Amino acid sequence: MNIAVDISLYPLDNNFIPPIKDFIKRLQENESIEVVTNPMSTQVRGEYEIVMRIIQKEIRKTFLESSKAVFAIKVLNNPSK
Repeated sequence: MNIAVDISLYPLDNNFIPPIKDFIKRLQENESIEVVTNPMSTQVRGEYEIVMRIIQKEIRKTFLESSKAVFAIKVLNNPSK
């Protein structure tokens, strides 16, 4: 099953841009998913298990590297292009 995930990262820090750019860069390094960014969020598309595994890994890394951060995530099944 294919899914689309809309993710917004809100680092609770004055220097909030670097963690956002780093998170997006790490997502883009995965050839098995499609990553599209816009000013408000990042969309990730692909096979459910692959997308969720990658997102889980990268969210955890962000939490370990940031003192506080908030992720807002929406998940859609069977997205159309």
